[in-house]
Amino acid sequence: MRVAVLGTGIMGAPMARNLAAAGHEVTAWNRSPEKAEGIEGVEAAGSVGDAVSGADAVITMLADADAVEAVAREALPAMDDAVLVQTSTIGPEATARLAEQVPGLVDAPVLGTKAPAEEGKLIVLASGPEDVRERVDPLFDAIGAKTLWLGEAGAGSRLKLVINTWLLALTEGLAEAIALAEALDVDPQTFLDAIDGGPVGAPYANLKGKLMIERDFPPSFPLELALKDARLALAAAEAQGLRLGALAAIAEQMERAVEAGHGKADMAATIHASRA
Repeated sequence: MRVAVLGTGIMGAPMARNLAAAGHEVTAWNRSPEKAEGIEGVEAAGSVGDAVSGADAVITMLADADAVEAVAREALPAMDDAVLVQTSTIGPEATARLAEQVPGLVDAPVLGTKAPAEEGKLIVLASGPEDVRERVDPLFDAIGAKTLWLGEAGAGSRLKLVINTWLLALTEGLAEAIALAEALDVDPQTFLDAIDGGPVGAPYANLKGKLMIERDFPPSFPLELALKDARLALAAAEAQGLRLGALAAIAEQMERAVEAGHGKADMAATIHASRA
């Protein structure tokens, strides 16, 4: 297939590379042009229109809803019969707006960060019309280890917010446990060792806990985007009459760390908010 990838940052670049490695003809565009250049097997385009012209499918992997909607407005006039596959986390409201503009939209946020993206092991939370599934499944096979088809467009975005609510709680809880260990003169590595392999442990704790202990945060999923997702989940909950007090507190902590200058670092940098 001819595929256009719009957005080649931490996630989009390896997705484009894996699509090309699977034999698809891939063109990529990014607002910062240098990020679309030099991706193995991928042709860089100078504009959104150039990228999507003649494409069978257009994949968006951008930072937020505003970026997705702005780029979609540029892409749609040049897309011909291409299917739009939206893989960013933009929330239910923006997904609904996009679906109104794009008949046949595939709403397919992905679960996973930098390493799974590079390894082609993302989990695709796909939703959209049944008649386009056969067209896009080969693309999902190239970027992911598993695809879950969930129903009409929007179902993928709703599940992504549920999963991210759990992920944010796990990350913030881990950060506060490690911060408390350090404050109590407990080696935080012994905490990780104690929970490792047990019912209260999780592989994720070792992964992010190591970053927190070493205070080294190469961005796999930037903190500022984690905060964005927390706000999306809170807005979705409020629209349903829910009060998610823990998530609201997590968002406040992450906002503190972002305001302290850690927004571009990995979400594990939320530990910086634990110091008064």
